[in-house]
Parts: sequence; structure tokens; C-alpha cells
Amino acid sequence: MTLKDLTATVKTVKGYELKLQTGLFINNEFVTGAKTIDTINPATGDVITSVQAAEKKQIDDAVDAAELAFRNVWSKTSPQDRQKLMLKLADLIDRDAEELSQIETLDNGKGISLSRTVDIPGIAASLRYYAGFADKIHGKTVDIPGTFSYTRHEAIGVCGAIIPWNFPLMMLGWKLGPCLATGNVIVVKTSEMTPLSALKVAALAKEAGFPAGVINIVTGYGPEAGDALARHTKVGKVAFTGSTLTGRTVMKAAAESNLKKVTLELGGKSPNIIFDDADLDKAVKWAHFGIFFNHGQCCCAGSRVYVQEGIYDRFLEKFKKATEETRVGDPTDESTFQGPQISQLQYDRIMGYIESGKDEGAKVYLGGARHGDKGYFIQPTVFTDVTPKMKIVQEEIFGPVVVVSKFKDADEVVELAHDTTYGLAAAVFTENVTRAIDVANRLEAGTVWVNAYNVLNPQVPFGGYRQSGVGRENGEYALDNYVQIKTVRVNLSL
Repeated sequence: MTLKDLTATVKTVKGYELKLQTGLFINNEFVTGAKTIDTINPATGDVITSVQAAEKKQIDDAVDAAELAFRNVWSKTSPQDRQKLMLKLADLIDRDAEELSQIETLDNGKGISLSRTVDIPGIAASLRYYAGFADKIHGKTVDIPGTFSYTRHEAIGVCGAIIPWNFPLMMLGWKLGPCLATGNVIVVKTSEMTPLSALKVAALAKEAGFPAGVINIVTGYGPEAGDALARHTKVGKVAFTGSTLTGRTVMKAAAESNLKKVTLELGGKSPNIIFDDADLDKAVKWAHFGIFFNHGQCCCAGSRVYVQEGIYDRFLEKFKKATEETRVGDPTDESTFQGPQISQLQYDRIMGYIESGKDEGAKVYLGGARHGDKGYFIQPTVFTDVTPKMKIVQEEIFGPVVVVSKFKDADEVVELAHDTTYGLAAAVFTENVTRAIDVANRLEAGTVWVNAYNVLNPQVPFGGYRQSGVGRENGEYALDNYVQIKTVRVNLSL
């Protein structure tokens, strides 16, 4: 297959022409894989194009290329030069921001305005933030009489990353940033459902001047390509973002191979707690954003809303109005907030949860059905009259479905918040700063927002308690996951 065969040109419904990369990006070249996978436009159900898919052989090729690049080039590249390359890549992403936005919306289905304002700026911000750390990775001296003792923070070498389909570009940035800043090389496996924007970034990485083999981006199925990457004995660290079930599989593969470092950013069933002294309009706005942002396909989505009983009825009335006004539809429309779910499989899964809620006696307060007659659209759905052990209260739905319950006091709602296996995020809405800090400190969650929801920045660590994950992404904390700590002790005594 020729290089020309590894590209595709498509037009969006708005007439925007896109040149798509469809190969595996290994050693700075787009190459063929073991087979092809169709990538689907979730707004229509139609095939966009076919991309090359990796299996074990191609993962081996990518890891070998990365290892050679690390030993021969990247480990000898100065931190200042690594920094320049990361900043150059961020600049190229800015240059091609509209094209990347169009690709992300086409492949993922998110509203074009969100692609422009969240996802593309998000990956550029991550690269710039971590580029600032590239020349600041250093150890410490330890004052021990008779010795000169110090520590070094050394790159691991080849790192693997497995990224999900809900935020393809943002998650790519969360992995590339700390990995490259600390002097590592990387093999990224994209989701087979949303490979196109990451492959565009691969082409930009080559244009930016990254040496061959430093960044490798491949597409493939989890049981084939993902498992091969998680098990590869030349990979010293793997970062995974996705479901808790798959996270367990990645951790097991890492343990059964070479005990590589693992970070896991997994699922959630996050509580959003609204006290009776909250600014009600602000709480409604953020509760709506907290669950329906990115079509509900967000690991930290505020899918359990707890409202203090004194304002419960007023909250529901305002929340209903805000939900009814949600623009659901064509993701290429500037005014669309909620696009389609990612796939037929995900659509069916979410609808199954909605039916489960009905069967278990919950009240469909709003929504609960298909939206439109084409694509994978679901009405924004609100359940009330739920009990704590219902499936829709306990399990991650990963769609535009929220349960709203009432509570009496802080002690009760903290107990309700903890009645789940997860601990990724939570939120507290109150005008009482003492209450806000007290409840935030009591909640077992990796992130607690106060009077806001789903606010993410590369400077701030993100990760979960309990079955929501291991380790932290973002912020300075993430750097620790990409280095080995070496101690050197020089004897100075006679």
C-alpha cells in the first residue's frame, strides 16, 4: 500500500474538506497495519473512512522504534530542545485548530463549539504547561555527614498510553505532556472509534521536528493492540484512561509481564451536592453542565445530584427548564450542546440503563427516549424517586442520564455520596465557606469542585479514589509517574 492510500479526503455536511491520515504512525512514517477498521460518524451512523489497525506485530515495531529513539537520540537531547519541540507542536495545533476541531466533531460527535473551545485548546495547553517543566526535572541533595548523597529523576524510557474515545485530543495531551517533558518516548494506542484527530497530531509532530520514534500513534482494538502494549516487556510505564473493568485488565497485564509502572484514570459515579443556601440559578447551570457536557460521556460527570429538601422542588423546576432548553442535534451546528453518543453499542447500553431505571420503579421526570431518527442521539434524561441501590444510581452509565435525590443534612448526604465503588469527583454548592470546606474535606473523591463542575486544567492534578483509579494525571504530581528515582551516595570519609 502506498502513502497515498494512507490518506482520505472527506467533506463535512457544512462543506469543510478534510484530509485524514489513516495509517499507523510508527518511526515518523504512516504505515500499514494488520487489518483495517471502519471509523463511524456517530451523528449519522455512516462510515467516515477506514484506518489501519495494529496487532502485536505492529506494537512490537512501534516499541522497537521508540526504544531506539530513546537510546540513540532522545536521551541525548537537551531539556531545552525537548521544550522547544513541545512548544512548536502546540503552535502547530493552534495553527490547525479549525481543522482539528472539524475532525474531532466528525469522528467523535461532540458539538463543534466544544471542540473549538475545550478539546483543541486543551491539548495545546497541556503541551505548553509541561514544556515549562522540561528543564526543571531535578533531584535533591541529602545532607549526611561523610557523604555526598543526591537523587536523580531519570526517564523511564519507553512509555505506553491507551486513550479513550470521549476526549481523544485532550487525553492525548494529558499523556504526551508529562511523558515528553521528563525525557521519555511514547507509543499511544487510540480508541478504534476515534483515531482521526490523534493521527492528525502525529503528522504535526513530524512537522514540528520530533525525531523519528519519539512519538508513535497507532490504532487498534484493546484485546489485540492494547493488551500487547500493556504486556510489552520493553515498555516501562503504561498510562490508561477508560473503564474500571478494562483498567483491571491493563493492571493485570502489566503485573504478569514486567511489573511496569501503571497509572489508571477510570470510571466514576460522581455526586453533586446542592445545599439549601446555594445560589440556585448557579447550581442549576453547573448541574446541567456537570451531567450533559460531552453528551454525558465524561468519567467525572455529576450523574448523582443530591438536593437539600428545602429547595428540592424549586431546583427540579429550574433544572427541568434548563434541560428542556438543551440543544441536541447536528454537532456541526454552532448552537448544538449535546451531540450523539459515540456508537450503536454505547447507545444501546445507555438505553438499557434507562429501561432498568423504569423497571426498578424510578420516575422518568424528563426524557428517557431516542432523539431524532438518525444517528445515536438520546434525549437528556432525568430520573427522580430513586433508591440508593438501583442500577442507575450505582453504576456508571456514561450518557446523558442523571438521578436527582433529596437529602436532609450534611451527614446524610456524605454517607449517600460514599455509597458507591467509585471516588473520582464530587461537587458542593453552598454560600457557606465553612460548610463548603468541611464537606469537601470529608468527601472521598480525587477532585471536589465548590460552586462549579467539570472545570479541568492541566495545572491541577486529576485522578480518583477507590475504583476510580491509581495515580494522578495533570499538574506537577503527574511527573512522578514518568521518572525513576535514583540515589547516588559518594563516600567522603577516610
